[in-house]
Amino acid sequence: MADSLSLPIAPIAANYDHSSLLSRNSAFSSRLLPSKCFSSGKNKLNLSSLGQYSFHSLHHRVAPIRALDSDVPHPLHKGSVDFKSKKSYEQWDSLTSTFSGAANIPFLLLQLPQIILNARNLLAGNKTALLAVPWLGMLTGLLGNLSLLSYFAKKKEKEAAVVQTLGVLSTYVVISQLAMAEAMPLPHFMATSVVVGSGLILNLLNYYNILNRRIWQIWEDFITVGGLSVLPQIMWSTFVPYIPNSILPGAIAFILAVAAVTMAHTGKLSEKGVKFVGAISGWTATLLFMWMPVSQMWTNFLNPDNIKGLSAISMLLAMTGNGLMIPRALFIRDFMWFTGSTWGTVSYGYANIVCLYIFNSIGREFFIAATVGLISWLGITLWRDTVVHEYESPVRTLKELVFGS
Repeated sequence: MADSLSLPIAPIAANYDHSSLLSRNSAFSSRLLPSKCFSSGKNKLNLSSLGQYSFHSLHHRVAPIRALDSDVPHPLHKGSVDFKSKKSYEQWDSLTSTFSGAANIPFLLLQLPQIILNARNLLAGNKTALLAVPWLGMLTGLLGNLSLLSYFAKKKEKEAAVVQTLGVLSTYVVISQLAMAEAMPLPHFMATSVVVGSGLILNLLNYYNILNRRIWQIWEDFITVGGLSVLPQIMWSTFVPYIPNSILPGAIAFILAVAAVTMAHTGKLSEKGVKFVGAISGWTATLLFMWMPVSQMWTNFLNPDNIKGLSAISMLLAMTGNGLMIPRALFIRDFMWFTGSTWGTVSYGYANIVCLYIFNSIGREFFIAATVGLISWLGITLWRDTVVHEYESPVRTLKELVFGS
């Protein structure tokens, strides 16, 4: 990072929070500007040279990034947006952020009925009804939300971070109701409360770059070990009783996670290895949410009659909420986010709508509307992203998304 800047640089794009570019946790390479723009030996911007270097060229695209670099906060593209396409690029940037923020609405509506129902049962003294809500499953979802909140807060993706914060808070409300109904052990609830409170505060402080780096590293290590331990255990538990009930998968994963984190801090891993460990928390959280539809489809396969208990509106809300995040994930070339959102849209929301239609639980009109809406949304997203980047084919967009630049 340059030692100092003698001229403040204008915001790079609308609706971006690029304060991280000047923070201690980010890097600003002098390679982004020609060497003549820097005073000799001082690493300072040369005002006279900048007159020959258009400020329009500072409007950089968000870099296509590799999967292991997904948690890097807003890297800059080596190229620049063509001036003639700058307006459409900024408009799509702003619009994708709006879509991402709008995902709060369907996700809130998805959780609200359960919260209201639990409240009614508590007020009526019917605590037994809350035993039907699995607190372990809710706790797993909460851990996933916290991990993704840390991921998006680190990337300064405000709208996505707000979505995850809402997920944390709404899930915590349900868990609190379960604790009041004695459906969740009190010690577990107290420990959960400490983790949730600490996580929200640490992420808020880190978002505004006022958190000690060492403290943030400890938090990241915690969610890395926690996420990696929970994921294989949840996967294993899905297929019980067809396989033996065991805590062995979680225990082995816990030992491996602690070993990986320790090796990363003691310099026993390569640079790629350190990046891999750093990306584990985000990917395990994504895989946890991706496993939810697998578990649901497995349940549908074993007990087809349970499909009638699924709410078509809930599945539509799940498809909509995840779908609204796809344009933003594609725009900033975040492969992890794109994978999770697309999987949630297609395999959780839409796949269950297909199941409901096959078993005559919904009408043809509902199914056709959902199908046409989903295909149209995905098509428009891919087309619009290709246009604003002035690419000839969406194949290049997808190639950048998966493999980076």
